[in-house]
Amino acid sequence: MKLRKAFSVGALLALTVTVTGCGGSGNGEKAKQVTMNEQQAIDRAEEIIRQAVDTMSPQPTLERFGPATIGPCIARDDSRNDDRLQATLFYKLTGVPGTDAKNLVLQARDAWLKQGYKYNSSNEEDMSGPFPSVSMRTEPDDFWMEAITGVLDRAKGEGLATLKVVSPCFLPPGKSKASGAAPAAPAEFETPPAGDPATRRALGHSSRIYDVLQVGSAPTQPGEGLSTVRDESGASVHHAWSTVPLPEAERAAAVGRAQEYFRSAGWRVRPMSAPADAPGFVAGHPEERTVAQVAASATGAVRVAVTTPAGGPAPAAA
Repeated sequence: MKLRKAFSVGALLALTVTVTGCGGSGNGEKAKQVTMNEQQAIDRAEEIIRQAVDTMSPQPTLERFGPATIGPCIARDDSRNDDRLQATLFYKLTGVPGTDAKNLVLQARDAWLKQGYKYNSSNEEDMSGPFPSVSMRTEPDDFWMEAITGVLDRAKGEGLATLKVVSPCFLPPGKSKASGAAPAAPAEFETPPAGDPATRRALGHSSRIYDVLQVGSAPTQPGEGLSTVRDESGASVHHAWSTVPLPEAERAAAVGRAQEYFRSAGWRVRPMSAPADAPGFVAGHPEERTVAQVAASATGAVRVAVTTPAGGPAPAAA
């Protein structure tokens, strides 16, 4: 049984659950030219946050989380993991009525647009609703940021505005060159066939997780969806998605339900090292070599990733 290898693939790929804004984009050549250290990355992330909040009305109180250094880096500029790092910075905007959260998110978007920053994704229907969210990036240094309205009271239209910035990849101290950053093959992140057994298996597990979480799904974010990934262990199908933002208690309860489901179904469950307000776990199927990760995000969402070998057994009935 190759469970260890399956966990290796899952640990790599499921980082997209917690790192939604990996450095790099379609503007990969520019991103590769950017050099910085950790402090410069944090300072730039702070600058991007200040650009969003300095002109806000009403002025919120900033509750800071981080900075946190993340590694290994999954870089969109070369589609392969290596030993570089990323820094992430997250703020809750508090001290204002919950009904103002929507406007704070829209003001952040407008401030970033004035800076010349670009959309990663924009859904006009979402932006005009009571709980808008936006994903953007800077050019040419390629920081990724999100402004999201977490739901506090759907009936009253009350939310909590949050801002998050993730840096591009940078080398750790003492390193002059990244390892493992060779360009990916064209098939590295190809879309798998709809009728492929591994695709049906990954989607089947995702569907069962969705049922257990008992929470609605959010629009597809950058880095989410279906993909086929190839590495030294072979090909795997990866499916990533996230729920709508939730209050802390609901988020923790949803993750708890999913963890209990996997344990009762005979999966090997390993809790993730994370803050108390961001619980998460990794689960491995003892026969399929499928790996699932469910984790609360700083944005208020629960993020899900399922990775299963392309050559695994036929999917079980739902």
